Amino acid sequence: MTKLLLWKQKVKEFYGEHDFWITPLFKFLLAFVVFSQINGLLGFMRQIDNIFVVLILSLICAMFSINVMTILACLLILGHCYAVGIETAGFAAVLLILLMILFLRFTSEDNVALILTPISFTLHIPAAVPVGCGILRGASSAVPSGCGVILYFFMKLVKDRATVLQGNETEPLQKLQLLLDGVLKNEEMWLTVVVFAAVVVIVSVISRASFDYAWRIAIVTGAVVYIVIMVFGSMFMSVSTELAGIILSGVAAIIIGFVIEFFELGVDYSRTELTQFEDDEYIYYVKAVPKALVSESKKSVKKFTPNSKVVEEVRLDEVRQNKETKAYQQESQHQEIKPIPEENLSQTEKAHTQDFSAKQNTAQEESEAVPVERVAEEDFDFEKQLEESLKNL
Repeated sequence: MTKLLLWKQKVKEFYGEHDFWITPLFKFLLAFVVFSQINGLLGFMRQIDNIFVVLILSLICAMFSINVMTILACLLILGHCYAVGIETAGFAAVLLILLMILFLRFTSEDNVALILTPISFTLHIPAAVPVGCGILRGASSAVPSGCGVILYFFMKLVKDRATVLQGNETEPLQKLQLLLDGVLKNEEMWLTVVVFAAVVVIVSVISRASFDYAWRIAIVTGAVVYIVIMVFGSMFMSVSTELAGIILSGVAAIIIGFVIEFFELGVDYSRTELTQFEDDEYIYYVKAVPKALVSESKKSVKKFTPNSKVVEEVRLDEVRQNKETKAYQQESQHQEIKPIPEENLSQTEKAHTQDFSAKQNTAQEESEAVPVERVAEEDFDFEKQLEESLKNL
């Protein structure tokens, strides 16, 4: 866990230092995915169903806010609908205007939820959007996510009924009636809208509670509510849905929610503190939960060079031992030892030198007091010695 916290801290620091190019890059990638998905679902107008057009529009979105991306996406949808028919383009324009009015009426800051909802359906993880919006944005994000659901099912409707909508034998009123029935009587779409709204509200309420692990409980509860309502709702409304896809979407929502909780919240409930204070009108009960932060310890490696003090002391000890060894060898061979200048020695070395000098003097005195050799009487010639003495006289 400590390694994950350190990695999280490094990621945040890296983003804080390079956000001037990371944020435009994310916008570019998001816009590229959105425009590519619209072309993949519709793709009726060849002029805009082009990789170069998508790249140019993505570059424009990278330099501006998310609102520009939303407007360009709506214009791209209108262009493909116009290629299908003027009636389809008119119906799409009215629908988009109504959705924008509803969106701007309640919330105008959650454009990301509106954009990410169609992408989540393409990736088969629609449950991730209401769970993520509930813990990050709150209950108000139910409106843009619901608008995104309607927009996705409308594009799917145009794609499925494109043959009829493009036919000349079908009357314009019949085309409009077909589109209107496909939106209003689409039970799967309205069931999904209700599920999205319920999950967003439940996750938002639970995640803002004061008990421990509120975010994790909210994420799991939201995923379970999504699976239960989708399964039982499709059974009662006779809507054909894939049970395995719904369950996998709920599991993916839990994983994505935990990742968001780790980066966005990341608190340590083991160090929770409860405090109380008051003023003239109120008494406040506060629960403080610290965030799980780990400071990376910086390791410093100290290198000892030959000029360092430690190495000098070691070398002085070696020199001192070598000097004493040579001194004792010279003493045993009755050789003269030259004194070491006292100014170059420390106090400990001076003491060793004085002891050694005393030993040297004692050895010299003993060597000078060598006894005279006695000559055996049988080898002594007294007459010869007397003659030599007389000659000297």
